[in-house]
Amino acid sequence: MGVPKRRTSKTRKNKRRSIWGQMAAPSLVECPQCHQLKQNHRVCPKCGYYKGREVIKVAE
Repeated sequence: MGVPKRRTSKTRKNKRRSIWGQMAAPSLVECPQCHQLKQNHRVCPKCGYYKGREVIKVAE
């Protein structure tokens, strides 16, 4: 079984853990049906349309 030769320093450990703070928020685009913001390549949660077709029924 492999055993580390040296202890991982605090700086190296913290650099590895800090990547989550640097991740960008998901990009938003305008829905062509209802003009609300939605995530790219996903069904619009407001109207239920994706690529011009109604995929899910949304109760209004």
